[in-house]
Amino acid sequence: MTGPFEGAARLRTTSGAVTVLGAGALLAVAACSGGGSPSGTAPAATATHSPVALSSGPASALQQQYQDVISTVLPSVVQINTETGTGSGVVYDNNGDIVTNAHVVGDATTVQVFPATGGEVLKAKVLGTFAADDLAVIRATSGTGSLPKATFGNSTDISAGEIVLAMGNPLGLTGSVTQGIISATGRTVSEASAAGGASVTIPDTLQTSAAINGGNSGGALVNLAGQVIGIPTAAARDPEAGSAPGIGFAIPSNVAINIADQLISKGKVTESSRAALGITAHTTVTPDGQPAGVAISTVTAGSAAAAAGLQPGDVITKVAGHETPTQGVLTAVLANLKPGQQVEVTYTRGGTSHTTKVTLGHLTSG
Repeated sequence: MTGPFEGAARLRTTSGAVTVLGAGALLAVAACSGGGSPSGTAPAATATHSPVALSSGPASALQQQYQDVISTVLPSVVQINTETGTGSGVVYDNNGDIVTNAHVVGDATTVQVFPATGGEVLKAKVLGTFAADDLAVIRATSGTGSLPKATFGNSTDISAGEIVLAMGNPLGLTGSVTQGIISATGRTVSEASAAGGASVTIPDTLQTSAAINGGNSGGALVNLAGQVIGIPTAAARDPEAGSAPGIGFAIPSNVAINIADQLISKGKVTESSRAALGITAHTTVTPDGQPAGVAISTVTAGSAAAAAGLQPGDVITKVAGHETPTQGVLTAVLANLKPGQQVEVTYTRGGTSHTTKVTLGHLTSG
């Protein structure tokens, strides 16, 4: 299990960043949607340049490949505005459905969509969100002809070192593209809600060196075959030194496809490939204020926890061999497990420690 970036903050706008601990380095991870003027016309870059001619050879071929990918995919990347901020989205199909981040849409039920090709500002309704994977789908209610769909690739084929392009609307600069590589795969990133809510942990993210800034959230991470292989969701910051360039995270395309298909067809997620106990819970502390485990508040009928005999009031202290002093840590541990997996859960009841085996269920949105 890759060490999680624990305790990061997930923000709907760029206000703030959070301290995280992972891989022996103190970092801060902040979601990459942007603040600014959400209700106005999307700003456009004004500078234009003619391509620099290169002599024939590998460099010329690579430049042409970059340009071909950008011209193919960029028209499928839109800007999304809500009352509280801006972000990006990727056109998913021919019905006007657009994949983005849950933190981009927030609590909105309708949003504005600015097509990459310009023209009419479109209205869209939110079909559904799945906060656990920071994904959402919106549907344009008009002007779908200006929304060419993107091609989504197979993210299981991605490996470190592959060249990628990040496309979106960073800092309100519509249709921006940055370049980098896949730095690592299988990263687990934990982001806490800016409003002080429960943390959200996203497993198996793609780490990229392509620059990710406020407004890139929900955009496209694209390979040189012109396929979307990830949805940018967060960027890292060093709380002592400030920005940490070249450390961004994207949700794998296979996860986005699975969640988007369910949100489009059912408006909710029932098969997430994420493990769950089926409880609501909170961190409990010792008299001196130290975290002492995760106290169960409720147990869902028919859930994994109910089948194992766990009850409200039980305090979970260990899952699958990992100590769980806080709810955030428990969330991170579960994020690296799978539905159907049988694990040992250690808990206290009435001051006595017990251990039981639990067959994990699916994390759902309803």
